[in-house]
Amino acid sequence: MDHADAVPVAELLDERRHLLEVTYWMLGSSRDAESVVGETYRRWYELSDAERGRITAPRYWLAKTAGGICLGLLAHPHRGAADQRDRREEHHTKTGDAEGVQPSLAEEVSQVLLNALDSLSPAERAAFVLNDVFGMASDSVADIVGRPRSECVELADRARRSLRMQRSRPTTSYEHDLVARSVREACVNEDAGLLESLLCPDATAFFDGGGKVRALSRPVHGSRQVAHSLLTLLGRHPRTTLTTHSVNGRTGLIARYDHQVAAVISFDIADHRVAQAWVVLNPDKLRSWNQPPTPDAPG
Repeated sequence: MDHADAVPVAELLDERRHLLEVTYWMLGSSRDAESVVGETYRRWYELSDAERGRITAPRYWLAKTAGGICLGLLAHPHRGAADQRDRREEHHTKTGDAEGVQPSLAEEVSQVLLNALDSLSPAERAAFVLNDVFGMASDSVADIVGRPRSECVELADRARRSLRMQRSRPTTSYEHDLVARSVREACVNEDAGLLESLLCPDATAFFDGGGKVRALSRPVHGSRQVAHSLLTLLGRHPRTTLTTHSVNGRTGLIARYDHQVAAVISFDIADHRVAQAWVVLNPDKLRSWNQPPTPDAPG
């Protein structure tokens, strides 16, 4: 082995875990994810020592290569029913295997969300997974997806809109407002039981830090886990306030720290409970929320 390939074992395992997570989210199949990661490493070791030496960021090269392979598989016309069957089989078999304390990827990602991702185009799914799930910078997403940066931003936006439409149910403004205000009350009072009761059992929370703030790098699934994450994020602090506010035309939550907007939270409601929570922490996306109010024009 060339000295350039000598890497601490912890880093190697973390790198492989990262690749498996990316490919699993992209494909929804543990079997396919393992295959893609194996092919990715095969291509790495097929490079000459000189070629590998010129790669300044091996982890990024591996992610880009794996992403390209995934896009090719997603575009294959014969995916679909077979993968759905494989996924169900994997979910049943992996829950009982001997991996120990580490939960399988199939258990970490909700089946409902995976099914929703299947409805996206390959490019939409890739842009959403890389941006929203793994928090990659827009330029990196564009490089992996092979589309202009502006197009990848639009692809991710379309994917979010599609996911929101699939998970939410038509609710009146009054019903939505009632749920959002109840979520605020539970968070302010740090009432985990109440908050959990306001969430669908398979609720998902997405945290968009944009790589600018330390935030969860992946969505959180399940009512208990989502409740814990929201309470941790919005826990009581003398310089923090949590208020209701219109977000995208519906009642959401605004968290302020020293009077500056630090988080904007919107909800998708299904059956009178929160199906998805979208938490924006990226300072770039919050810039408009922190602009000073424009003075009224004369008259």
